[in-house]
Amino acid sequence: MRRKLPPAAWILIAMLIGIAIGYMVFINFPDKKSAAEVAGYISIMSDVFLRLIKMLIGPLVFSTLVVGIAHMGDAASVGRVFGKALGWFITASLISLILGLVMANLLEPGHNLGLPLPDIGSSANLATSKFTLKDFVSHVVPKSFVEAMADNEILQIVVFSMFFGVALASLGEKARTLVNAIDELSHAMLKITGYVMKLAPLAVLAAMAATVAVNGLGILMKFAVFMGSFYLSLFLLWVILSLAGFIFLGPRVLLLLKLIREPFLLSFATASSEAAYPKILIALDRFGVKRKISSFVMPMGYSFNLDGSMMYCTFAVLFIAQAYDIHMPISTQITMLLILMLTSKGMAGVPRASLVVIAATLNHFNIPEAGLLLILGVDTFLDMGRSATNAVGNSIATAVVAKWEGELLSVNDAAANARSMDEEAAASLAHPAHA
Repeated sequence: MRRKLPPAAWILIAMLIGIAIGYMVFINFPDKKSAAEVAGYISIMSDVFLRLIKMLIGPLVFSTLVVGIAHMGDAASVGRVFGKALGWFITASLISLILGLVMANLLEPGHNLGLPLPDIGSSANLATSKFTLKDFVSHVVPKSFVEAMADNEILQIVVFSMFFGVALASLGEKARTLVNAIDELSHAMLKITGYVMKLAPLAVLAAMAATVAVNGLGILMKFAVFMGSFYLSLFLLWVILSLAGFIFLGPRVLLLLKLIREPFLLSFATASSEAAYPKILIALDRFGVKRKISSFVMPMGYSFNLDGSMMYCTFAVLFIAQAYDIHMPISTQITMLLILMLTSKGMAGVPRASLVVIAATLNHFNIPEAGLLLILGVDTFLDMGRSATNAVGNSIATAVVAKWEGELLSVNDAAANARSMDEEAAASLAHPAHA
């Protein structure tokens, strides 16, 4: 055996080594500017890895989604799956927002903070344009498919791919050659993904080292109450999502959670949900979800089902309001929740999108935007939990929709499918020239 440790263990080891390296840099370079410069060089590996992932996402989503829809057979099937997935996403989003609101009110992490508050006139320098339904609809529909691919606009790629896939399905045999070609493209993209994923432990090591090198571990102590409260809330959200999965999947949901360990750790360590996308697709294959479902529901989930990010929005807004001793009555909090329900749907593909949405919400309710400066220092550590939660939520959602559609293999068939995947991977390693 070339590697006795599972990939998830390599990622965990890489995280620990990265923290140690980062802390050594932090101690040896007390000047923050110098530490940031060193961290910039360390993070080259993680930056390259994330760029490689972004390079793959567009073609991977397009090819797998088009083939999946083409195999569904008709527009009615696509509409039915879309409706079921959207129903789950809206429910999960609402639960995530409510949980963030409830936990922030119960734990009150912003009261008696013991930290100097940023001046009310300070700005976090984040673009906070007003959300309008017109802007959202205009953003969803691509002006150009090429532009959507170039900008990695997942939602726009999904819209074009749905039209393209339905068209191919309606053409039947006439489109068979094109469907086969796109199917081969999806296999090629997954093969490239396999190569890129070999860099994951190095990328995780670099990402952790760079983060700790600049911030140190002391910042975690300063924000221990806030971060502890947030991660406790995230843990409760994981439990709720798992219970929801248990209701529809039964004890089999435990196998799913086991299969997504590696993408969970990967998204946590890199603070990127996108980094886990290809691995989640493979984990769902092993679980028995047919690709025509996973390739359709997963990209939608990355646009509409960011459970961790949603919960953070209500939690962080209330934390900042508490820090500045601003009372928000329940009626105002419910209004805020409903506004966030809409504005958060445009978060996909926007860097640090949660902060942008929070900044816009703070402005709307006359809470000092300067409060964002309180959490900017630890946002990367929080983003890790948010990204990992998004990965868990989308995995469970996809498996449940597959079950509803009767497109989930039985336990025995899924196990046989996983064995064939292992045999294929072993053969690929033994004969790389023919892979």
